[in-house]
Amino acid sequence: MLKAVVYGIELFPVGKIHYLSCEEELHRDDLVLIMTEFGPDVGRVLFGPREMTLDQIGGEVKPVLKKLDEEDLKRHRRNQEDAREAFDICKEKIAEHGLPMKLLHARYIFDRSRLLFYFSAEGRVDFRALVRDLARIFKTRIELRQVGARDEVKFIGGLGICGQETCCTRHLRSFTSVTLKHAKKQQMLINPVKISGQCKKLLCCLAYEHYFYEEELENIPDEGSMIRYEDQLCRVITVNVFLREVTILTQSGQILKLPFSYFQKEADSKREV
Repeated sequence: MLKAVVYGIELFPVGKIHYLSCEEELHRDDLVLIMTEFGPDVGRVLFGPREMTLDQIGGEVKPVLKKLDEEDLKRHRRNQEDAREAFDICKEKIAEHGLPMKLLHARYIFDRSRLLFYFSAEGRVDFRALVRDLARIFKTRIELRQVGARDEVKFIGGLGICGQETCCTRHLRSFTSVTLKHAKKQQMLINPVKISGQCKKLLCCLAYEHYFYEEELENIPDEGSMIRYEDQLCRVITVNVFLREVTILTQSGQILKLPFSYFQKEADSKREV
């Protein structure tokens, strides 16, 4: 299996990790210049050097252009300062045009050939007039990028219902699909307020323990379902994954508690037959 020695580099805090090679030695938190889809941009070294397979890397390994020297660092800091000013100006222009969009971030790429603006909106936004205004003001190519609700929270941060900083701003670099199936499998009350994050989407943390519940509840009947036990049709009242027991109501009105092992043995015996 083909391998390469690479460094992990991020362009945004807790953003996508880019895997690149570099001939000179780099250290954690070094700022380096890398080539992106928009042109040369500044990234921060997270780790390395590390040997990884091409499958882990996810494609061709590109090189780091250079480690930033003192002059580069001055230019980078100036770009950041100017981007903050550009953010304020863009925000004013959005208000002038009455556009239904929330500006989240502004960023000059290193050579200032492009100025990127990231925003969120509930639908499509016709921002052509805004782009013309911004291009006239900043004399460079303008890129407006719309992001989703989860990415919006990643940009602005906040606290989750657990009281901790949101996962997307603390450690979650990519988003997985989360559905009501995750909440139901974990026997949570389907209350949108309780199971939604600041982004108004289902909590990302519902995916963390999903596989545990899937494994533990394999062959276990769902709450509210009907099962046959000792020639009686019974209703499943509760399923307690932590006590590993199922409470059922028999036709004769008895309430019984059955261990998970009872259903797992039943499933095993059916497979053997």
